[in-house]
Amino acid sequence: MAKNVEGFEFEQRHGKERVRVARVWKSKDGKQQFVVEWRVSINLLSDCVNSYVRDDNSDIVATDTMKNTVYAKAKECSEILSVEDFAILLAKHFTSFYSQVTTAIVKIVEKPWERVNVDGQPHDHGFKLGSEKHTTEAIVKKSGALQLTSGIEGLSVLKTTKSGFEGFVRDKYTILPDTREGMLATEVTALWRYSYESLYSVPKKPLYFTEKYLDVKRVLLDTFFGSPKEGVYSPSVQATLYQMAKAALNRFPDIASIQLKMPNIHFIPVNLSNKNGQFVKFDDDAYLPTDEPHGSIEASLSCSRSKM
Repeated sequence: MAKNVEGFEFEQRHGKERVRVARVWKSKDGKQQFVVEWRVSINLLSDCVNSYVRDDNSDIVATDTMKNTVYAKAKECSEILSVEDFAILLAKHFTSFYSQVTTAIVKIVEKPWERVNVDGQPHDHGFKLGSEKHTTEAIVKKSGALQLTSGIEGLSVLKTTKSGFEGFVRDKYTILPDTREGMLATEVTALWRYSYESLYSVPKKPLYFTEKYLDVKRVLLDTFFGSPKEGVYSPSVQATLYQMAKAALNRFPDIASIQLKMPNIHFIPVNLSNKNGQFVKFDDDAYLPTDEPHGSIEASLSCSRSKM
């Protein structure tokens, strides 16, 4: 919230970015191990105006303290927990422990370490790095009010058929032909806002949000691809994006809104010709993959039940 300082409207926040922490847990019998790697960013809204205008740092929570708190709180978590629960835990600490902190904003990106299989069996302590990342942001106020957002970054998907694009605006600069047969490739970024509005309404079930993340990702993928044998036709990235967003909101009543960003990564048909005419003809088979330039398509969808 802006304050009047020496005749100026003044807003400020401070925090620590890119705090990297890994946490390993062991199963009760000590045989199987679990690992997460998180990149944590913290921003605090607090009453420390004097540090800006009166050379008085007595109300500042040092950013180095924020960094150390991440490691200390990670160590204190004796049981495996979701990245959402850890973000809430950190934000709650800052707003409850420091009287001058009114709001804490904690963003975390989880690196996708996945358990490997060896000889068809899950390895007890072996992991490989996957692709898409699980993200979250928890905004916690001193009153206990909560805004919780989760998401996916870098979910690359492609289908080699059942995609087209036709009937679009044409003018003197348009050379793109209509088609009902083409490849569809994109890198999905998704953000969804949960409907929980306070710390006290968050589900207490262990790993609830980890399971929900996997469920949302599954619904998005199922909607994009369609059934294994028949697939589903996509008349545009826009239409597919909307169907994916709608499916997620219809499936999960505790998600209030979702935003999807799906750049159109182009696979350009290859036709080669010489002065005597065409000698390699495209037949839905050879493409030039390119990600620059690419189309940019994004939209958000909210439930009427949502106040957000």
